Amino acid sequence: MTAVLHLDHVSLVHSDGDDHVTALDAVDLEVAAGELVAVVGPSGAGKSSLLAVAGALIPPTSGTVRVGGVDLAGLSSRKLTALRRERIGFVFQTGNLVPALTSLDQVRLPLTFGKVEDPRDPAELLAEVGMAHKAGSRPHQLSGGERQRVGIARALVTRPQVLLVDEPTAALDRQRSQDVVGLLAREAHEHGVAAIVVTHDHDVLHHCDRVLEMVDGRLSPQGVAVG
Repeated sequence: MTAVLHLDHVSLVHSDGDDHVTALDAVDLEVAAGELVAVVGPSGAGKSSLLAVAGALIPPTSGTVRVGGVDLAGLSSRKLTALRRERIGFVFQTGNLVPALTSLDQVRLPLTFGKVEDPRDPAELLAEVGMAHKAGSRPHQLSGGERQRVGIARALVTRPQVLLVDEPTAALDRQRSQDVVGLLAREAHEHGVAAIVVTHDHDVLHHCDRVLEMVDGRLSPQGVAVG
């Protein structure tokens, strides 16, 4: 499989006066098209920092991040914004939906920020994630699992190369957690998306192609057992 996301010896250090905190410590990671990689580890280990750097939200202190062969360090602020919009999809813990918008309008929203060459059809995508019957519903009318499904559809509408998912099952029961992560795996496999999911939920790891462990800013190349 072709690697889409590359992190080469990436470190991230936060400085506050004379104090320095290493959030990422020489992380190497490749994620291929059609692969779902889970990252597990204790709180404060650097998992959220990993997503932020991989998603071009913050630059690393050192090392190289490439998405689809493009070195992010060489991009202007405007080009970074365009890359995030066109090539990277984000799914947040709570779905992060806009309260006033219907489910269908939530999915359409990323297409209003600029030209997207080949977007997926929002209505068809909403149906694919099992939410066509709630197309006209607003977030307060949806369950936690339904909000997550809408958030996944919204993240996928631009046909991103990379999908970054932060604790998608934190507020869900076991069955809904299985459904959401199973949906993420299916989307990654069927549409060739390189996906990372950060999770504390070991019950869903069997849906993932690889599981890696992060401790103290270091990503274990051996990973942890799935099962």
